Amino acid sequence: MDHGLFGPDSVTWKVMGEPILLVGGFRALLMQGLHPRAMRGVVQNSALMDPAEAWSRFARTTEFVRVRTYGTTEEVARAGARVRKIHASLTALDPDTGERFRLDDPAALLWVHVGEVDSYLSVARRAGVRLSDAEADRFVAEWRRAAEVVGLDQKDVPGSVGEMNDYIEGCRPSLYFVPEAAHPLRQSLNAPLPAKLTPLKPVFPMLTLLAFATLPRWARKLYGLPATPLGDLWATASLRALQTGIGLVPAQVRYSPDAKRARKVIAEHAA
Repeated sequence: MDHGLFGPDSVTWKVMGEPILLVGGFRALLMQGLHPRAMRGVVQNSALMDPAEAWSRFARTTEFVRVRTYGTTEEVARAGARVRKIHASLTALDPDTGERFRLDDPAALLWVHVGEVDSYLSVARRAGVRLSDAEADRFVAEWRRAAEVVGLDQKDVPGSVGEMNDYIEGCRPSLYFVPEAAHPLRQSLNAPLPAKLTPLKPVFPMLTLLAFATLPRWARKLYGLPATPLGDLWATASLRALQTGIGLVPAQVRYSPDAKRARKVIAEHAA
């Protein structure tokens, strides 16, 4: 059977179906926002604040993550080709250098990839998803395949938690939040949603606040927010409490259809 990039033996399938990873997705966007070119590429090319377009863009991004995680080889290839074509066709201006760059700039793509992987892994482990150090390394290594989908070369992508941490540390001197972008916390207060989802609007500031709290202290400082050990403790405690609460929901309701299918295949594979 064609399981695409991952499959029942992967740590990715074990981790990615957990609903708590929604916080990881928000955190990944916040990490992306600290890379000047990555953020300017979004700001200058996205209808992010247009209520008529913002939700459809979010839905497309969510669908891409779903297909990349659970889709067949052919489905992943098609989704990747669409994303690479879009990135290659769009440009943005770097006002620091006056240079116009393409959105498939490898340095920006790599930062976005690493921020995503680091966010999923960090949130999962702090929430209490059981992962050994070896499994955490395997998760990072598995996502090298996902990096290829957006046009990166596997050999240029961190393959372990240690390599990932070293890469992030090396990027820190060049990171900042660009002044022309709306602050994500303020933006979350007026999140553009379709009318049928308006009742969920109060949830977005809370999710954004929790996602901010899960960032490293240096990243919170770059957003102009408090960064204390107490904040770290609050974030971990909140993730654990949320994960415990989610765990009380029956699995048939708790997991998405793809996650339920993956769990079934994992169980059959282990039998």
